[in-house]
Amino acid sequence: MRQKTISPFSITRRALLAGIAVLPALSFASAPLRAQEVATADANTTGLAVTDDTVKVGILHSITGTMAISETGSVEAEKLAIDQINAAGGVLGRKIEYIQEDGASDWPTFAEKAKKLLVEDKTAAVFGCWTSASRKAVLPVFEQYNGMLYYPTFYEGLEESPNVIYTGQEATQQIIAGIDWVVREKGAKSFYLLGSDYIWPRTANKIARKHIEKLGLKVSGEEYYPLGHTQFNSVINKIKLKKPDVIYAIVVGGSNVAFYKQLKAAGIDMAKEKPLLLTISVTEDEVLGIGGENIAGAYASMKYFESLPNDNNKAFVAAFKEKWGADSVIGDVTQAAYLGPWLWKAAVEKAGSFDIDKVRAASPGIELTTAPEGYVRIHENHHLWSRTRIGHARDDGQFDVVFETKDLIEPNPFPEGYQ
Repeated sequence: MRQKTISPFSITRRALLAGIAVLPALSFASAPLRAQEVATADANTTGLAVTDDTVKVGILHSITGTMAISETGSVEAEKLAIDQINAAGGVLGRKIEYIQEDGASDWPTFAEKAKKLLVEDKTAAVFGCWTSASRKAVLPVFEQYNGMLYYPTFYEGLEESPNVIYTGQEATQQIIAGIDWVVREKGAKSFYLLGSDYIWPRTANKIARKHIEKLGLKVSGEEYYPLGHTQFNSVINKIKLKKPDVIYAIVVGGSNVAFYKQLKAAGIDMAKEKPLLLTISVTEDEVLGIGGENIAGAYASMKYFESLPNDNNKAFVAAFKEKWGADSVIGDVTQAAYLGPWLWKAAVEKAGSFDIDKVRAASPGIELTTAPEGYVRIHENHHLWSRTRIGHARDDGQFDVVFETKDLIEPNPFPEGYQ
């Protein structure tokens, strides 16, 4: 597999509650094997933390710092999936035990904790990271020590690693499809690009700019601000002067709270769509902090929204709220994080082994027919086939889905002409 490297340059959302909610077991392409059918000596030939009864995995997200507002949901989703898998018999008949580490919204800390999980704890898989900067920080660790990371966030693409399964969307599935929609359906001709200052927003906007210009349209401005930034009045004034058709927003983490409140205070009524706001970074998780009344009328390009009406999602939402509280919400990355343990279980049982090399070889073609977002399948490039959806923000913090692609979009992390 290829890999391109791009150098990377305490908020808690809600209390963790107790309890287990169980969904019907997800459907996989292969039948599970019982523990007694695969002896530990055969299922674990590389010294991972696997016994006759248990297997250890890692959870590595920010539960403190500016990214906690976004990553707490991922932790909750992964724990829910693990509880459900254990209630259904575990993986190869072994119960999953997790070791949780806090990346603390700090990229060197992510790398340090990743090494601990792989070298000291000998975990069989790690579910974690949110920002591309944290993923880039841990990637050399996973490749050096041959671990397997399940990464849940929509991201810029331009990467393909044998040690990562990317359960979120890459650029062609989110950025390009979203821009095509707003041009086709809303007649947009000019865009103001705005993002947090690190790998993903800068690279995503580079791809967005290239696509906008390919369509013969205009980029009116482009601005970046540090993670945790809270003063957006200056750029809001620039946007009001430029009068773009679309504010294309990739602000992440806690900065979103200040940004959307300041937009509203400056008199930009997103419900009037003058300008229209299209985000690829705000999910229901962030809206919980922003307040639905401050973002109502905006659009988001994602693959998942909590309001999806399919039966898979209804069961997932009910289980999530039973475990984490009726007022909890589920965003795109939270749902993608939930897929990680299930995809890993399927690959392990297809391989009949916890060995990383065997799990890697078994992963392409693994499918989930009962994933909350619908049907997904792992591509040979370790990304997922998935749909693109456009959500319209309501004042209650949820989104109405106003568009979705008819077919699954094949993942293409290295789109020609956008690198």
